[in-house]
Parts: sequence; structure tokens; C-alpha cells
Amino acid sequence: MAENRFTSVDEYIESFPAEVQEVLAEVRRTVHAVVPDAGEKISYQMPTITLDGKYLLYFSAWKHHISIYPIPSVDDDLAAAIEPYRSGQGTLKFPLDKPIPYDLITRLTHACVAERSS
Repeated sequence: MAENRFTSVDEYIESFPAEVQEVLAEVRRTVHAVVPDAGEKISYQMPTITLDGKYLLYFSAWKHHISIYPIPSVDDDLAAAIEPYRSGQGTLKFPLDKPIPYDLITRLTHACVAERSS
């Protein structure tokens, strides 16, 4: 991850190589497609999607992967789908050298929203 102090999600995304910028921008679009009224900010020096002023999820780029955190409570079907990407208890890592499963990110975002509203 870049060592800058970021003030916006755009600034964060622009700090990466073009191919990583495309992935980060698509992750951002994917989440906003599920939660069009979500806000965003930089928290812990990474993009943070917010709902009602509180964090919903974070995403970040690393040398070899994109991460999304935290993992919400999920049903068995979604748990099985995210299992190959789990890294620790609350992190998903999507390798940059493989297709990013944006449909899975969509499902995960729905689960985050559902968890928030329960």
C-alpha cells in the first residue's frame, strides 16, 4: 500500500498503478450499486464505505491482492462462496492475478447492509 496520507477515496485510488485503479474503481462502483446512498471517506488510510455515518465496509489494495473487511454474518451459501478468499477472521483477499468476483462483492455488500439493519 502506498505510504501517503490520503484525504479522499479518489486520491487513494489514483495512488496505484492503472490496472489496480481499475479494480478499485470497480469495487467502489459495485458497492455503490448496492447502496447508492452510501457515503465514503478515508479511515485507517483506506477507502471506507459508510451508511448512516458509520462504516459499512473497507477496501484496500496491496501488492498482490485487494482486501475487503470486515466480513459480516453470512448464510451457509455465501460462507461457502467466500471461503477461498478468507484471510483471518474478518478479511477477504482477492488476488489481482485472477478475475475479481464482483458478483461476490455484491452479495457481501447486501449481507453488510442486512446485518446493519438487523
